[in-house]
Amino acid sequence: MGLIDEAVANGARLTRVCREIGLSATTIQRWKRQDIGDDRRDGPRSSPSNKLSAAERESVIGTACSPEFRDLSPKQIVPLLADRDVYIASEATFYRILREEGLLNHRGPSRSPTKRHRPPVKLATGPCQIWSWDITYLASPIRGSFFYLYMVMDVWSRKIVGWKVHSTEDSILSSELIDAVCAAEGVESNQLILHSDNGGPMKGATMLSTLQRLGVVASFSRPRVSDDNPYSESLFRTLKYRPGYPSRPFASLEAATEWVAGFVSWYNDEHLHSGIRFVTPSDRHAGQHFDVLERRKQVYQAARARHSNRWSGSIRNFDPIETVELNPEQEIDSSQNAA
Repeated sequence: MGLIDEAVANGARLTRVCREIGLSATTIQRWKRQDIGDDRRDGPRSSPSNKLSAAERESVIGTACSPEFRDLSPKQIVPLLADRDVYIASEATFYRILREEGLLNHRGPSRSPTKRHRPPVKLATGPCQIWSWDITYLASPIRGSFFYLYMVMDVWSRKIVGWKVHSTEDSILSSELIDAVCAAEGVESNQLILHSDNGGPMKGATMLSTLQRLGVVASFSRPRVSDDNPYSESLFRTLKYRPGYPSRPFASLEAATEWVAGFVSWYNDEHLHSGIRFVTPSDRHAGQHFDVLERRKQVYQAARARHSNRWSGSIRNFDPIETVELNPEQEIDSSQNAA
C-alpha cells in the first residue's frame, strides 16, 4: 500500500499502478476504507469442489484442437456438441482453459481482428496548442449533392479559428485552409498538434506536406471511431441543432457561407460555452476569461456576505479551467481513493 501511495503521489494514475501489480483499483479503495495497511490476499485455501479433473481438462483441449473443431470458436463448438447429446464443459470453461494454455488464437481462414489502440492523451494548457478539425455535409438544392463545411476549432478555448464552405472535399482545399489559419493565428513551428479523423482530405499528400512545412504535428483518430474526435463532433451537433438552422437545403454556396458566418460569430463571441465555465470562446482564447470569472466570483461572494443564512456551502465554482485533454483515459480519479 505504501508503494501504491508513493506512485500516485508522484503523478501515476491509480489504475495504471494497480494494473502493474495485478490488483483492481476498486480493491485498493476498499482496503483504504477498511484501513487495511498491507496486502492480505491469502489465495484459495482449497481447490473448488467442482474443479475439472486432469482428464476433463485434456478432453476440452483435445476437442478444441481436433481436426473437426480446430477452425471453430468455443461459441460454435459447445452447441455442436450439445446437438450430439455431448457436454464436456461450458463455453466459458473452454475459453478459460484455451487461454491458460496459450491456445486462444484466431480460428478460421478470415483475417484476425486488428486491435485499434486509443490515441495517446494530448494536453492543452493554452490556445494554439491543439486544434481539432473536420468536415461536415450541408444540404444543397440537388438531391445527393452537398456543400462541405471545413471547420477548425481550438481545443483549449473552443474557439472556431478557421472555416470555409466548399462544393467539394479535397486535400488541397484542406491544406489551404490550415495554411491560412496558422498564418492568422501566428502559429510557429512545433507549436501545434492538429487532430482529425482519417478522411482523404485529412491524410492526402498535399495536406501532409503542408503540415510538415508548417511544423504542425498531425494526429489522427482510430478508423471508424468518432469518439476520438469529440470536440469537432460536438461542434457540428451544436451547429445543426442551433435554432435557426435551415429546415430546407441551402439555396446556394453563398447562402450556406452566409449562414455559417453568422453561426461562427455567435458561437465565438456570444455563446457561453459549458465546457469552459460559461465564458465565450473568444474571451478564453484572448485570455480575458480570467477577468470575467473573477467578476462573477466577486458578485457571488458579495451576495453570500449580504445573505449568509441562505448559503449552506461554498459559492459556485468560478475557477478557470487550466488544462483540456484530448482523448483522456477513462480511469478512476486517485483523489477519490478513500471516498
